[in-house]
Amino acid sequence: MKIQIDKKEFLNLIAKAQNVVEKRNTMQVLVNVLLETKSNLVKIYATDLEVSLTDEISCQVKEEGKAVINAKSLFEILKELPDGMVSFEKKKNHWIEISQGKSIFNIVGLNPDEYPVFPTLSTDKFTKINSKVLSEMIEKTVYSVSNDETRYHLNGVFFEKHVKENKAFFRMVATDGHRLSLVDRPIDAMSEKFDLGPGIIIPKKGLNELKKILDFSDDMLEMAVEGAQLIVRTNKTYLFIRLIEGKYPNYQQLIPQKLGLSLQVPRENLLASLKRVSLLSNQKSKGVTFSLTDGKMEITSNNPEMGDAKEEIEIKYTGDNLKIGFNARYVLDVLASFNEENLSISLNDHLSPGLIKPAIDIDYKCIVMPMRI
Repeated sequence: MKIQIDKKEFLNLIAKAQNVVEKRNTMQVLVNVLLETKSNLVKIYATDLEVSLTDEISCQVKEEGKAVINAKSLFEILKELPDGMVSFEKKKNHWIEISQGKSIFNIVGLNPDEYPVFPTLSTDKFTKINSKVLSEMIEKTVYSVSNDETRYHLNGVFFEKHVKENKAFFRMVATDGHRLSLVDRPIDAMSEKFDLGPGIIIPKKGLNELKKILDFSDDMLEMAVEGAQLIVRTNKTYLFIRLIEGKYPNYQQLIPQKLGLSLQVPRENLLASLKRVSLLSNQKSKGVTFSLTDGKMEITSNNPEMGDAKEEIEIKYTGDNLKIGFNARYVLDVLASFNEENLSISLNDHLSPGLIKPAIDIDYKCIVMPMRI
């Protein structure tokens, strides 16, 4: 294998793969990428066996072949080289030489036959999906995904079609048992045929990689579900995400239906106050107390080892006095996902979950479980 390739384009290609490759060294080969040349193209393969990516760019192919090289080493070298053409050549014993001008790097490579079998694509049933809508839905749910690997069915976002008031919506739901986020967005005509069956669970890493692609894609991208994998296609980039198998819990049971107390508060005011007060909360539990009185909310924290903090903000509230504790980090995650200036919080008592949602966007809601303070 021997090619000449533009440094900038090569760096962008490796950067995409850099996010996918295995970081934990559970299998040594997974910290590498596979490069394959054919017909003036170089194609890259990267996988951690859960998320896989392929992409290709044009180059000058002087000798076709395959090479397996450490993704991080290649990325760091290319990043430091000046713009211009770079030579990439596979030597004996799978070593790879990267050269530009008077700079020469020799990197130990692996036998391409050792690289894992890559996911295959046999379906042609791709459906166009609005990139911006999908990106927003991921942003509003992914923070609630559980990191507890023993509850594997909660390690991703549940994605389904949902009908309400005779209108079809895409719905994403995520929960870790302490909080839940749910967002609905209308399905446009181009996306109506997307078959999600009873719903799919997309793992967190897959969603993060998908969002990176969405942020740089055009208005539309194409998606398909084939067997136990979600396939995303945009331009020449293909992302394969192995779906989480299992039944997602009945999330509807976690959504409180009747909440007697309601307040409205400016998002920025609550966000800023909560950030400050939580600085002196317990570093593990991050517990803070919200004390509601007529027109006011007092936020307090107390840590015997550090001290305490208190701050008061004005709100629209005329209900009974109430004290309720929350994990500040959970509430901050919710507030960071909002775009609107005002939000509403609905409550029952100090033992019941709080429902937080934007004042206008009725199709996005977050539930946070209370803490005993």
